Amino acid sequence: MKNIGFIGVGMMGQGMAHNLVVKGFNVTVMGNRNRKPVAELVAEGAHEAGSLQELVAKVDAIILCVTGSPQVEDLMFRTGGILENCRSGQIVIDCSTSEPMSSMGIAEKLAAKGVQFVDAPLARTPVEAMQGRLNTMVGADDATFAKVKPVLEAFCENIFHIGGTGSAQKLKLLNNFIAIGSATLATEALAMCEAVGVDQRKFFEVISKGGANSGIFQMIATGILEGRPDGMKFSVGNAGKDLGYYNNMTAPFANPAMIGPHIAATLQQCVQEGHGEQMLGAMVQAHRARSAANK
Repeated sequence: MKNIGFIGVGMMGQGMAHNLVVKGFNVTVMGNRNRKPVAELVAEGAHEAGSLQELVAKVDAIILCVTGSPQVEDLMFRTGGILENCRSGQIVIDCSTSEPMSSMGIAEKLAAKGVQFVDAPLARTPVEAMQGRLNTMVGADDATFAKVKPVLEAFCENIFHIGGTGSAQKLKLLNNFIAIGSATLATEALAMCEAVGVDQRKFFEVISKGGANSGIFQMIATGILEGRPDGMKFSVGNAGKDLGYYNNMTAPFANPAMIGPHIAATLQQCVQEGHGEQMLGAMVQAHRARSAANK
């Protein structure tokens, strides 16, 4: 497992691919609309494939780090895609946050060609990606997990083998429900500080010393107090996508008291108001604008 193909060298992916290169793997990357990370990785020793077919032909394992299930499915099923060109013995590792049912469907189709599929969604931020200190949850059988673990160790500090295919995506959506829910609560509370006349810095001091404190709160609130919305580097649009996946997963068990749909609605409204590409801290400004409009 020394020849690794990497698709998706964005905010998270560049750091992951960087660590694979510097730790001795032969890394082939796919071109990206943003040429800067590709150029930097090639300068470090990675190779750039001219096509998806070329990448698949060169590697033992293919890591995907893209937005979500539509992008993963496109890479798999397009003409000239991974399913068409993969060969027996290869492994596909999906580090995207994807729909569990989509992952299990892909795994079944790949297995028919002798290719193993691993869902390995990530936690932490692009900072830890560059440091090689991400967390990952892994869905794979024991033998496949043993094969991919040394690859994942190149960019992960904590690796959790959750169970079979799809299990890691399910846990990741539960994890993101808590993380995004916490960020949504924090941004609303920070906006309401201003609305009701509470000093945000005093609020920050009190929460930081109590049980309501969290890493999510610290990232969001620190950024806001410094006048920037990017304390937590997770976009509103991406958060909305993940909450949609969470709500799809839990739909058979839903009841009117569950808050997942309400968080998703808050995020969707922010997207509709033009904040989709901004980081989650931008929801503070969205609340400000709504409060001003309602006066």
